[in-house]
Amino acid sequence: MNNNPGDLSESDTIGDDPPARVTDPAIIGDIMDRNRRNGTIALRADAADRYYTYRDFITTSYKSGNVIRYLGGRSGDEMLLVPDPLPEPVLAFYGAAQLGIVTRFDKTIQLDHSTEELPRVVLAPSTQEEAYELPPGHNLAVYGDSPTETETTHWETEVWSENPAIHPTSVAPSDIALNADTQTYTHEELITAAVRVVDRVNITPGADVVVRESLMNPHVVVAGLIAPLLAGATIVFPDETTTGEIGVSTDTVPEPKQIDLNSIW
Repeated sequence: MNNNPGDLSESDTIGDDPPARVTDPAIIGDIMDRNRRNGTIALRADAADRYYTYRDFITTSYKSGNVIRYLGGRSGDEMLLVPDPLPEPVLAFYGAAQLGIVTRFDKTIQLDHSTEELPRVVLAPSTQEEAYELPPGHNLAVYGDSPTETETTHWETEVWSENPAIHPTSVAPSDIALNADTQTYTHEELITAAVRVVDRVNITPGADVVVRESLMNPHVVVAGLIAPLLAGATIVFPDETTTGEIGVSTDTVPEPKQIDLNSIW
């Protein structure tokens, strides 16, 4: 399995002990503590044959946040992330959360909304660049191939060149972190739900948590993106052969354990 070129540092060693569970987290950014960086796997995208270690995932989340700031994202703004089962939307989610920016996982923007209601930043695959027309002051970034329009930002290029500095922004547990189905969720609500998932299912450090449902579902964000990393486990986006230890879906899964999405709230 291959990582992004340059993402895996020479000092990384697959096989380190997984990071311990985060104790007493208050905000999503607490999961991205520098002291949790090591060579165990934080995220695997099996169909794309890619992975990120905890060291590179946490560092790249800082870089992702800095790119979002460069694109104009500020605390309280909304960022739309196309919910692809790939590292880029997940890293952008954690980068945005560290800035107090509200994430919405969705495939479209509401063109009938006023300019003020549109997402400040949109991150989409390059194949969908033409689907997003944003007014001045709202910016589009794409990953994959280079963009065709000069005003569109190439995500990987900017993230690669960014300084992995911790963000100076202050984020409170009461700040909104996620907007889904016209309902908003605070950092505190998401973290509390994720802690409950980890306790109920007994997600242990190093476990493979397989995400088999869309990130547009806020329950999946809690169970598939936040709970695994809080526990020191691995987020897994599967291919047709993947079988892990814990499945995230409302349907039947091949994993021996399953997170009941309907019980999260």
